[in-house]
Amino acid sequence: MSSDQPRAVLKLCLSALFLATGLVLPFLTGQIPEIGNMLLPMHLPVLLCGLVCGPWCGLAVGITTPLLRSLIFTMPPLYPKAIAMAFELGTYALIIGLVFHVIIKKQNIISLYISLVCAMLAGRAVWGVVTAILMGVGGKSFTFALFIAEAFVNALPGILLQLVLIPGIMIILHRTRLIKFNK
Repeated sequence: MSSDQPRAVLKLCLSALFLATGLVLPFLTGQIPEIGNMLLPMHLPVLLCGLVCGPWCGLAVGITTPLLRSLIFTMPPLYPKAIAMAFELGTYALIIGLVFHVIIKKQNIISLYISLVCAMLAGRAVWGVVTAILMGVGGKSFTFALFIAEAFVNALPGILLQLVLIPGIMIILHRTRLIKFNK
């Protein structure tokens, strides 16, 4: 067994844990779409997966979580919401993992916030483009004002929650020596 195999198994197990958390966490919002749209419960485990397991595991979990949740629990609805969310969450995990692990390389709280904000902006942009395409195919209009309202205004509580919880969880993981920040 090579030295990379235990690390790969650990990443796979953690990715499965983040996927399961992403499937179950939205139940805290009581399956009420308005509350889920505000608190964004699926985003938290996907962002953490990108940080802890890296961009590629995070991408897989980000794409899979909303689609699998839609197929199992019918929430979010598959078309157009879960499909657009698959692109959005995949982008979140990919960007946060790439920026945090590959581009910045110095892993500390400042690079964590930079990675988080880059991922949030990129994911929302991708969500907007995919939603516009899907809504255009469906014959409905998706305006820039609707994009701003859905991606930023309505999601503000979830955005703030992510900006507080993600760094907090990463600091706890660092203090318990489950992950290391490079100073």
